[in-house]
Amino acid sequence: MLAFLSELLLPFSLGEDQVRVGLLQVGTQPRLEFGFDAHGAQSGLQEALRNVKPLRGDTNTVEALRMARERALRPGAAGGAREGLPRVLVWLTDGVKPGDVIEPMAELREEGVAVLVVSTGHSNYQLLRQVVTPPVENNLYFVDIDDMSIITEDLRDAIIEIIRAERITVRDVATDSATLQWRPVLSGLTGYYEIRFSPLSPGEAGGGGGGEDGTSPSTSGAHYQRLTKSAESSTARLTGLKPDTTYTATLTPESNEQAFNTLSISFATKPEVLSPAVVTVSESGLTSVRVSWGPSQPEAVTSYYVEYSALPRGKLHAVTVGRTQNSTLLRDLQPDTTYLVTVSSRHASGTEKAMSVKVCTQEVTPALADLQLTTVGSDSVQVNWRSSPGGLRGYWLTWEGQRSSVPGQRSSLYLPPDSLSTRLNSLPPAARVCVSPIYRTARGEGLCCTAQFHSNGLPYGYQS
Repeated sequence: MLAFLSELLLPFSLGEDQVRVGLLQVGTQPRLEFGFDAHGAQSGLQEALRNVKPLRGDTNTVEALRMARERALRPGAAGGAREGLPRVLVWLTDGVKPGDVIEPMAELREEGVAVLVVSTGHSNYQLLRQVVTPPVENNLYFVDIDDMSIITEDLRDAIIEIIRAERITVRDVATDSATLQWRPVLSGLTGYYEIRFSPLSPGEAGGGGGGEDGTSPSTSGAHYQRLTKSAESSTARLTGLKPDTTYTATLTPESNEQAFNTLSISFATKPEVLSPAVVTVSESGLTSVRVSWGPSQPEAVTSYYVEYSALPRGKLHAVTVGRTQNSTLLRDLQPDTTYLVTVSSRHASGTEKAMSVKVCTQEVTPALADLQLTTVGSDSVQVNWRSSPGGLRGYWLTWEGQRSSVPGQRSSLYLPPDSLSTRLNSLPPAARVCVSPIYRTARGEGLCCTAQFHSNGLPYGYQS
């Protein structure tokens, strides 16, 4: 693969205003071998390729894609890609266990990165065709590892076509906004970019994605929005869009020094997500819990209504929350209790939406304290302790003799939660007594004491 990369990249002119190359190797811990700013000449690049050592371990492609996105392909990252320039990701893979790469690859494509794939093994074709940038026939290659040279020229041509293309892309598409990105062809020239965008009519929306041969009917008519950007710009944010709507946008570079084509593109905004789309729980205590929801939509929501009741048949409580709030603290709850909480929203449009979650308050965890032993006679002991009330299921006593005739022999006793003392008889010498609280789900940390029985009839106990 390294020999293939060497041959593939050799004809490119490298430098600040030319092609720049980075290499990231996949492994259990992926490694960025070098970034885009590392090599400004072929001699350095070729030497770096010869010195790459293969990584061992698992094929952690998902982590490698995250690293590529954050450290190399994202404009503004140290040593990363420059804003407005074409970005290409070439993924060389043997096809073995690629992982869940569909979503991270889609995020890269949405950010304007062109994805090309070369597979040298028995890969999942359906998976790979989903991650490459269309057209699939130009950007997806299957080849034997020993015959990779036969695709070198085709792959290089595909990269060159992407780099040279005068094209416009759309990224960061939301319900009411999107970002246009283009190659800054006016950089260094006098002029500006004119941008027009408008929603497509139902007939136009079903007719395809637009072209690069001039304005479309919808942006040449009266119902469009217009922006202008400076000659050095390469992006523009389109705002005030309608949810779940197909738009067409045109970009016209205007300059007296050189003529440029008008580029156009169609895209669809995301459907509106009505709040609450997610409900979360935090700050869970003995008698209170905070419930939060999102997304925040104060311009669309008139109020929120929060209902809650203890399961299975507790009394229903309700509270109304203002449209600018996205959380509320539910108080005066019962400890160690499961509640059903429903958050409902009333929208200005008349629409209502609700979402329910189960929340649990914390258990009471009383602290066991002040364990005391008082020896009675030569082999009995009075055991006393103090504990905070509530939340206990009882106490567990254990004891054993340190000089017992049967080493490790241990006795135990359960006592109900209202017990704070007991007497143990027939204890062996140097008996060690432990008392532990029992909660609903587990036994808590206990206290232990050792009782000493002296032959002179002066018994005593001490805590340890």
